[in-house]
Amino acid sequence: QVRLMESGGGSLQSGGSLKLSCAASGQFVRHYCLAWFRQVPGKEREGVATAEYNGPTLHADAVKGRFNISRDDAKNKITLQMDSLEPGDTAMYYCAAQRYGCSWDAKDYRFWGQGTQVTVAS
Repeated sequence: QVRLMESGGGSLQSGGSLKLSCAASGQFVRHYCLAWFRQVPGKEREGVATAEYNGPTLHADAVKGRFNISRDDAKNKITLQMDSLEPGDTAMYYCAAQRYGCSWDAKDYRFWGQGTQVTVAS
């Protein structure tokens, strides 16, 4: 069983920065793909960034150049540094994990955190 806990959400003005963190626990979790997704009411959950174990990090086109995912396997933790935030980034942000490699499809992820809200005002 893998447990994920996000922190760091909040409300801020457009152009600001936030850093989200996700603490992961569970056997072999350091070998899992860890990722960030986000969701707004009425829309599907969308991938934001992914981080493979000993592998590459990827960012969705919508956030490329503004967000950066990093992974610390010694601490079983990932972070998402979000800069130049825009109102369109307003969403609930979720940390997710899956055993068999990263993907952009939320249905592939078995484990999820409870989410942390990010609200960006114009």
